[in-house]
Amino acid sequence: MSGRKFILALDQGTTSSRAILFDDRGTPRATAQRQLPQIFPRPGLVEHDAEQIWRDTVAMARAALSQGGAEPSQIGGIGVTNQRETTVIWRRDTGKPIHNAIVWQDRRTADHCQRLRRDGQDELIRARTGLIVDPYFSATKIAWLLDHVEGAREAAGRGELAFGTMDCWLLWNLTDGKVHATDATNAARTMLFDIHRQRWDEGLCKMFDIPIGLLPDVRDCAADFGHTAGDLFGAPIAVTGMAGDQHAALVGQACFRPGMIKSTYGTGCFVMLNTGTRAVTSENRMLTTVAYRLNGQTTYALEGSIFIAGAAMQWLRDGLKLIDEAPESEALAAGLSSTGGVIMVPAFTGLGAPYWDAGARGAILGLTRDSGIAEIVRAGLEAVCYQSRDLLAAMQADARAVGDLTLDVLRVDGGMVDNNWLMQFLADILGLAVDRPSVTETTALGAAYLAGLQAGLFPSTGEVAGLWRREAEFTPRMPAELREDLYDAWLAAVARVRTVA
Repeated sequence: MSGRKFILALDQGTTSSRAILFDDRGTPRATAQRQLPQIFPRPGLVEHDAEQIWRDTVAMARAALSQGGAEPSQIGGIGVTNQRETTVIWRRDTGKPIHNAIVWQDRRTADHCQRLRRDGQDELIRARTGLIVDPYFSATKIAWLLDHVEGAREAAGRGELAFGTMDCWLLWNLTDGKVHATDATNAARTMLFDIHRQRWDEGLCKMFDIPIGLLPDVRDCAADFGHTAGDLFGAPIAVTGMAGDQHAALVGQACFRPGMIKSTYGTGCFVMLNTGTRAVTSENRMLTTVAYRLNGQTTYALEGSIFIAGAAMQWLRDGLKLIDEAPESEALAAGLSSTGGVIMVPAFTGLGAPYWDAGARGAILGLTRDSGIAEIVRAGLEAVCYQSRDLLAAMQADARAVGDLTLDVLRVDGGMVDNNWLMQFLADILGLAVDRPSVTETTALGAAYLAGLQAGLFPSTGEVAGLWRREAEFTPRMPAELREDLYDAWLAAVARVRTVA
């Protein structure tokens, strides 16, 4: 591999930490991955060991470089992408976290969010951040840590603590504490960042009683984020790209034109629609967010978030022991003509968009004596598609209101999209063509593209778009009447677990 330039993508996700070495054509050359244990202190609470995440990330980065036979001098840049909203606070002097990281799925701040809504703060927060008040986002997690960790609020007031999402935490460690920074996409998910002025909002920080000095510097997604400490990989490597996982996937899918839309199927499911330079306010409870920021120019998106997608298959595997491995679900689903009326609503940590019901809990409905493992597994897969339709329906309504955005194809990525049965059912339920790219791990690919743009390996987003390749297309085959009957049954099931209208 001598003479070639490569990009090292660090993809720190909810259930694993991974490193992928890409060449200058966006082709993966080496991959290393390690599963990340989940910590569940109580029902509805989800935590991660931030120090373990750091150790695993470095180990996987070294493994990918070794496997690919790449020297530090051949790495044009490192791109970092991460599980968003997950919150960690650490001491600036020791670099030690004051508590486990609080994961985006965690619901411990539901009461705090309810108080904000009751006090009429939700409209102000939404106007400035584009977000709906929900425990999902970082601000209430930060406030919880400051209020519940002994001495934390006083230490924060003295400037002794630093906050970050996982990208920021990794960057701090990569640079040996020299750089405390994030990018615009991750900042936009904190509920503290004004997406219109592109800066931390002093009023929101005051509302949440969060010292603004706790927060990192905010940079473009392709930018100079410093260099790694020399002893990590044998020589310093520039960190040149950063974006939250869903934003990175949008870049990896080359959705650079307004109206282009992607959906990522991992632990959760996240649909993102590029709206260009307009921050479109949703009338259907979608989020308005930063798609990416390049050369100081902000591109916006509408986003819908489903908390449980692949996590449902993990639960069926690890919790109920119905399957040994998640890929078994494809054969089980394909072996049935239907679920026999069984519907799973996987609201294990509440319902995300468009319901935003933190109190909802999961249910399996329609069970009879004929119901078995296959029916339940297929119901779990179908739930991913029904939730996707919830999001697409809301987005299509918002797009019609804008007037010039046409949704005609959905680009998909993430670990679940290798399941051909699932992709066909998704196309059937959506009534929309579904395109699967040749590289389905587009989150890491997007981080690599961003790093490569800053490092000069890719001259423009146009060149990046030219690298996208479709591996398979799934077109709707289901009769329209059956599609509507199935979706109506889903909506009735959701109504039974909801706690708010």
